[in-house]
Amino acid sequence: MSLNRRDFVKLCTGTVAGLGVSQMFNPAVCEAISGSLNGERPPVLWLQGAGCTGCSVSLLNSVNPHIKDVLLKVISLEFHPTVMAWEGEPAMEHMFKIADKYDGKFFLVVEGSIPTEAEGKYCVVGEADHQEITMVEAMKELGPKAAAVLAIGTCSAYGGIPAAAGSQTGAKGVRDFFESEEIATPVVNIPGCPPHPDWIVGTVTVALDAIKKHGLADGLGEVVEILDDDGRPTPFYGENIHDNCPYLEDFDNDLLATKFTDVRGCRMELGCKGPDTMSDCYKRKWNNGMNWCVQNAVCIGCVEPDFPDGKSPFYEPA
Repeated sequence: MSLNRRDFVKLCTGTVAGLGVSQMFNPAVCEAISGSLNGERPPVLWLQGAGCTGCSVSLLNSVNPHIKDVLLKVISLEFHPTVMAWEGEPAMEHMFKIADKYDGKFFLVVEGSIPTEAEGKYCVVGEADHQEITMVEAMKELGPKAAAVLAIGTCSAYGGIPAAAGSQTGAKGVRDFFESEEIATPVVNIPGCPPHPDWIVGTVTVALDAIKKHGLADGLGEVVEILDDDGRPTPFYGENIHDNCPYLEDFDNDLLATKFTDVRGCRMELGCKGPDTMSDCYKRKWNNGMNWCVQNAVCIGCVEPDFPDGKSPFYEPA
């Protein structure tokens, strides 16, 4: 199976002929991109800031392709606090060595927001040379050297829950932090609380395919072209939940559910934020295609920049 970039985008959106929704990201994707970047798997450094590690857990649930194939065939994961065997100073020193060795050629994945108050000491990510390293310091060191940054999850993309009203930590998303520090490295936001594993893997596959064909700079330029105004890849975040909801006909007929156990009825009166939310959850679904939020409860708009404050309270109508 040979895929060009257009096919990759179609594959992300589930429109390749012969592939159903449950078969998005056929394992052939791994084979198609495993030789990217001149046959070398691109180094990836994964930093975790203020967050819950749910984004990592979501990625580890990737099915097509299996997470084993992603880690062993597609990328070279050089640092990840949750899954690596190393720990302590040796791991941190290795991370910085990789950043220096592959300056401008590695990918930085950021999970969780960046607390900036108290000189960044609300979030210490490790030690190196017997000195504590804060998330702020790590981002200042690694951000300018990365070819690009993937901001995984709403906390990393926009601040999320750590930046909600009442926070004392000065938590910021990557783009806001880079703007304040005048760091020009491109950032791709993959929000969600947590993001679907397909959104993460799919963005990586599209990016690597574009880089393979057009080189690092032009390939990243291709990726930037498919981002919306909030920095999200449109193959995953280009459709409105409400406009594609299975309860849309009920909404058009003024049939509104009054309790979660109602079989019929639009969930808007129960607090559904679908009208203000852009993602493809309605067709991609979760848990290997088994279900999704509106099927069991309501959309809380977790992929949007104003989550959670702008979507609260979750179970009251907007």
